Amino acid sequence: MVSVLAVSDETIETLWSTQVRSLDVDLVLGAGDLPFEYLEYLTDALNVPCVFVPGNHDADLTGYSAGRVGWMRAGLPSTWPGPIGAVNADRTIVSAAGLRIAGLGGSIRYNDGPNQWTQRQQRRRARSLTRTESWKRTVRGDLRGVDVLLTHSPPFGVGDDTDPAHVGFECLDDVVRSLQPQVLLHGHIHPHGQTPEDFELHGTTVLNTVGYTLLEIEPGGRAAENVPTIVRRRHGT
Repeated sequence: MVSVLAVSDETIETLWSTQVRSLDVDLVLGAGDLPFEYLEYLTDALNVPCVFVPGNHDADLTGYSAGRVGWMRAGLPSTWPGPIGAVNADRTIVSAAGLRIAGLGGSIRYNDGPNQWTQRQQRRRARSLTRTESWKRTVRGDLRGVDVLLTHSPPFGVGDDTDPAHVGFECLDDVVRSLQPQVLLHGHIHPHGQTPEDFELHGTTVLNTVGYTLLEIEPGGRAAENVPTIVRRRHGT
C-alpha cells in the first residue's frame, strides 16, 4: 500500500509547519490552487515525491520543458514558475512511489485567467491521456491501469457546483471509462467546513480533497475492486 497525502486549494497550518514531519507518507499529490511554496515545503519536509496539476488560480505552466541547460519555453531559456522538485502531471501519465498517475488540470472557463478551458478545449486536452494509455496497452502490451486520476475540477454532475466558475468537466466521464483509475482526486469545490460527499463514477471513487486527505492506495488495483482507504481528512476552514 502507498500512503498518500493529497492537498488542494486551502493551506493547512499544521501541514505548513514542522508538525507535518510526523506523517508517514510515500507521496504528495497536489490538485491545484495552492501556493507553490507550500508544495515545495511538503516535498522537502516529508522527503517524498510530489506530483501536481495546476488550478485556475495558479500560474500558466504550459509550454515549459526541462532541457540540458535548464528550463526552456518557446525555444528560449526561461525560469520555471512552478514548484521546484515537483512533477507537473497535466495532460500526461507519470509514475511516482509505485503509483501511475494521470493528470488533467484547470477549471471551466469563466474569465480570462490562466488554466481555464471550455468543455471542448478540455475534451481535446484529455485525449492525450486516453490515447497514450491506449497506445501502451495495444502496442507494448502494458496491461496495468492507472491508479490515480488527478484533476483540479470534478467531473460534470459528480461533486461539482452550478455556478459558472465551478461546473465540472464533461470529458472526465470518458477519461474515467478509458483509464479506469481506482480514485479520482480533485479540488476546486470548497466545502466551507463541511465534509463533502464521496462519489462513485464507473467504479472509480471520486474524492474532493480541498484541504487535505490522507489515504492508502494499492498499486495496480482496478476500479471497483480496490477501493482506496481514507485514513484522515480535513476539508475547509
